[in-house]
Amino acid sequence: MLNIIWTVMMLVSFTTAAILGNMEAAMTALLESGTKAIELLISIGGIMAMWSGFMAIADQSGLVDVISEFLSPLIKVLFTSARNDNECRRAISMNIVANFLGLSNAATPLGIKAMKLLSSKSSVHDTASDDMCMLAVVNTASIQLIPSTLIAMRTAAGSIAPANIILPIWIVSLITATTGISMAKLLSKAGAKL
Repeated sequence: MLNIIWTVMMLVSFTTAAILGNMEAAMTALLESGTKAIELLISIGGIMAMWSGFMAIADQSGLVDVISEFLSPLIKVLFTSARNDNECRRAISMNIVANFLGLSNAATPLGIKAMKLLSSKSSVHDTASDDMCMLAVVNTASIQLIPSTLIAMRTAAGSIAPANIILPIWIVSLITATTGISMAKLLSKAGAKL
C-alpha cells in the first residue's frame, strides 16, 4: 500500500511540475533531497551505532537482567500475561530501556520481539490483546531520558543548542505516557465488562 501511495505522489508531483514548466526545479529538488537524506543518515548513523552497541553490551553483560528485575514490578502491573514469563518481561524491559534512551530505531526490533511474545500468549490470534495494546501505548508515548536521535538530528541540522529540547520532551512524554496507560487500563476494564 505504501508503494502505491509513494508512486501516486511521485506521479502527481512530476505531472504538476511538467504542466507548470518546473521540471528542472523538480529534478534539482529530487537530487538535492537525496543528497540531504544520505548526509542525515551518515550524521545520525554513528550515534545509532553507538547506542545499538551499548544495548548489545548491556544484554550480554547481564545489565539487561538487572534492569528487567528492576522494572519487573511495573511490567507485572502493566502486562498481566507477562507476569510469569521471564523472556517476555526481559523483551519488554529491553524495549522500554531503548525507548528511555531515545533509541527509537534500536527499540523497534526489540518491540517487535516483545509483541510477538505477547501475541503467542493470546488465545485470539487475529485481535490484539490488552497487553499488546498496552505495549503499543508504552512504545508510542515512550518516556525518554535522553532523546539521542532527536538531538543528533538537530545537531545535523545545525542547531545552536540541540539539547534544549530535553525538559519539554520529559514533560510531554510523562504526560502522554500517564494518559495513554490510564486510558488503556480503563478501556481494558470497560471491554472486559462487555
